[in-house]
Amino acid sequence: MTQPSRTGGQILVDALKIHGVDTAFGVPGESYLDVLDALHDSDIRFIINRQEGGAAFMADAYGKMTGKPGICFVTRGPGATNASIGVHTAFQDSTPMILFIGQVGSDFIDREAFQEIDYRRMYGQMAKWVTQIDRADRMPEYIARAFQIASSGRPGPVVLALPEDMLTTKASVADTRGYQAVQASPSAAQIDTVRAMLAGAKKPLVLLGGGGWNAQACADVQRFAEANQLPVSCAFRFQDLLDNEHPQYIGDVGIGINPKLAARVREADVILAIGPRLGEMTTSGYALLQSPVPAQRLIHVHADAEELGSVYQAEVMINSGMPQVAAMLAAMAPVDASAWEASVAEARADYAAWKQQPAIFKDGKAPLDLWQVVQQIDQLAPHDTIITNGAGNYATWAHRFHSYGGMRTQLAPTSGAMGYSVPAGVAAKIIDPSRTVITFAGDGEYMMNGQELATAVQYQAGVIIIVFNNAMFGTIRMHQEREYPGRVSGTTLHNPDFAALSVAYGGSGEVVTRTEEFAPALERALAHTRANNLPALIELRYDGNLITPGATLDTIRLTAQAAQAAKS
Repeated sequence: MTQPSRTGGQILVDALKIHGVDTAFGVPGESYLDVLDALHDSDIRFIINRQEGGAAFMADAYGKMTGKPGICFVTRGPGATNASIGVHTAFQDSTPMILFIGQVGSDFIDREAFQEIDYRRMYGQMAKWVTQIDRADRMPEYIARAFQIASSGRPGPVVLALPEDMLTTKASVADTRGYQAVQASPSAAQIDTVRAMLAGAKKPLVLLGGGGWNAQACADVQRFAEANQLPVSCAFRFQDLLDNEHPQYIGDVGIGINPKLAARVREADVILAIGPRLGEMTTSGYALLQSPVPAQRLIHVHADAEELGSVYQAEVMINSGMPQVAAMLAAMAPVDASAWEASVAEARADYAAWKQQPAIFKDGKAPLDLWQVVQQIDQLAPHDTIITNGAGNYATWAHRFHSYGGMRTQLAPTSGAMGYSVPAGVAAKIIDPSRTVITFAGDGEYMMNGQELATAVQYQAGVIIIVFNNAMFGTIRMHQEREYPGRVSGTTLHNPDFAALSVAYGGSGEVVTRTEEFAPALERALAHTRANNLPALIELRYDGNLITPGATLDTIRLTAQAAQAAKS
C-alpha cells in the first residue's frame, strides 16, 4: 500500500524498522541530517560513536553477535574513509553489515565537491554491493535489496550512498516486506556422499569456521560430531563454534597452531571443512593443505559457490548455509567410529597439554605471568563471557589458553585489523548487557580506538578492558628481530597511564605489575561493572621480552644473528 508523502530520510528509517533494526551506530554528519531527524521519533537506538572506524567495528560486532546486518551511518569523505576499516573487516570475516554514507547533493556530483568521493570505485572490491540511491521513491527497493544481499549466501557488507538532497525530497511510495535471508542447502545425495567418505575414513577431522552460524546450527553440528565421535577443530578466530570444554574439541587451526594438531591435519585422510574459506591463516600459509588438490580427501562446505574451488579443489564441494548443512548432518545416520574413536581422546589430551603453562613462566622469574592471568579469568568470569580482541601478539594469550564457551563468546577480526577490541567489547555489552564482556587490547591496538571508552560510559556499557602494555608494537618488533636482529626501528611506544585515562573517561582503572595482583583487580572490575554499569580497565605492565608463549625477543634475536653469521 502506498504511504503518505515522506522524505527520503523518513522512508529510510521506516524501512529499517520493517527489516527489524533496533540499533544503529555512527558519527553524525550534516550530509544526512534528515535521517537523524527521522531517527529522533523512532524506537531505533542510535549509538553515537567517537570515530567512524569505531562505529563500523561496532556494526561488525553487532552482525557477528546477532546474525542480522549491523547498521552504521557516517558522513561523506573523511567519515567514509574512516569507516572503511570496518567494511574491510566485515568482508573478510563474512559479517552482515550495511554502511550508509551521506553524499554531496546530486547537483554537485562529479565536480569533486567538498568531501566528494565516488563510493562505487572506493568500495568496489571491499563490499558485496555498492550503490547510490538517487531517488527517494526507490528507497524501499534499495534498502530491501541491501538487507537481502548482506545476509544471503556468504554474509558481508553493503555500502549505500545517500545524496543530501535526495534525503529531503518527498515521495509517496509503498513499503516492502521484511527481508528473508536466502541460503543454499545440500542435496540428499551430497549428504550420502559425506557419510560414505566418513564411513571409509581412518583419520577424519572436522574443521568449523566462517560466517552465517547461529546457535541452532552450532547445536546441530555438536550433535553430528557426538553421534559420529568426530574430532572437531575451529578455524582462526572462530573458536566459539563449539564449547572448548567439549571432549571432542581438539583446538584451533590458525596462527601459532599446536604442532601436534597441525600434524593431525596433514595426516587426516578425510577433512570435513564446514564454513571456513580455507585462507592463509587457517591453512598456515596454504601449507597444511596442498594447493590446488589436497593430499587429504577434502569435503568443503561454504555458503558462497564462488569460494568453492577458488583455491582448493575439494573432492566434494557443497554450496550451503551453515544452519542448512548442520541440520542435515545432525539427521544423518551415524557411521561406525571404531577406527578413530580412541584417537579423539588422544587429540583432546594434546590440546590440554598445549594449554599448560609455557616454559617461559615456569621458573617463576617473571613478575607478571600472563598464563596465570588467563587462568584467573577462566576461574572468576562466567563460562559464557564474551572475549573480544583486535590484532597483535597479545591476543595469543586468549586464543591459546582461554576456554571459549561456545556461540557467541568470541569477537575478533580474521582480517587482522588493529583497533577492533574496544569497539567490539563496547558493542557487545550494549547489545547484551546481561553478559560479562572482557576485552583483550594491546597497548598500541588500544590507542587506535580507545576513544570508544567514552561511548561505553555514555551508554552505561560495563565492559572490562585488559590492556597488555609492553611499550611496543609487539608483533612487528618480533618480525623485526627475526629479519633485522638488533635493529629496532619504528616499534617502540611511549604510552599514557591507561588506568588514569579510564578514570578520566568515567570508568575505573587499575595497574597490575605482579601476578598476585591480578585476581583481586579482576574481582573489583567485575563488581564495579555489575554495580555501576560502567567500564573498568586493568592495565598489565609486563616485560616486553616475553613476546609469545613459545619465545622471547632475546631468543628470536640470537637465533637470527646466529643464522646470519652462519651465512656470512
